Amino acid sequence: MQIKVATNNNIKVLAVKETIKDYPVFKEAVVSKKNISSGVSNQPKSMEETIQGAVNRASKVYKNCTYSFGLESGLMKVPQTKSGYMNICACVIFDGRKHHLGLGSAFEYPIEVTRLVFNEGLDINQAFYKTGLTQNPEIGSHKGAIGILTNGRVNRKDLSVQAIKMALIHLEFKALYSIN
Repeated sequence: MQIKVATNNNIKVLAVKETIKDYPVFKEAVVSKKNISSGVSNQPKSMEETIQGAVNRASKVYKNCTYSFGLESGLMKVPQTKSGYMNICACVIFDGRKHHLGLGSAFEYPIEVTRLVFNEGLDINQAFYKTGLTQNPEIGSHKGAIGILTNGRVNRKDLSVQAIKMALIHLEFKALYSIN
């Protein structure tokens, strides 16, 4: 079984590899990666755009494989938050016919980070770097902003694993999610 992950981010690939080990159907799976554009903005600013980015990635990378995975993180409006937004990770698994969606936990960025994203057009890596919250301009390819905000208790891979597991529900219980 061939699985393709539409990313160049090794954290996302590792999340897929580690997660599927718990699923018997993926016992013989070989995972590969390919850098695929999301087809949305570099920093998605809505749930719709975030999910569309994951759908686009999974769809574009699907070729000569059984399943393809697209992972995308972005902001979504959330009432009663301090900044008005929270980050969400979406995973879409494509089987060649249907897209299977899962979402991870949401969390809020610091107010200044969110302001920089919306007012200056920065992505999260750039905003965290500019505010001095990290010295790593590629934090999203490592522990992620969540790793900083939780003092390492939760990292980027953890959030990706949550979204992947939620999308895998659709494959594990196909009959419950079939549409006539």
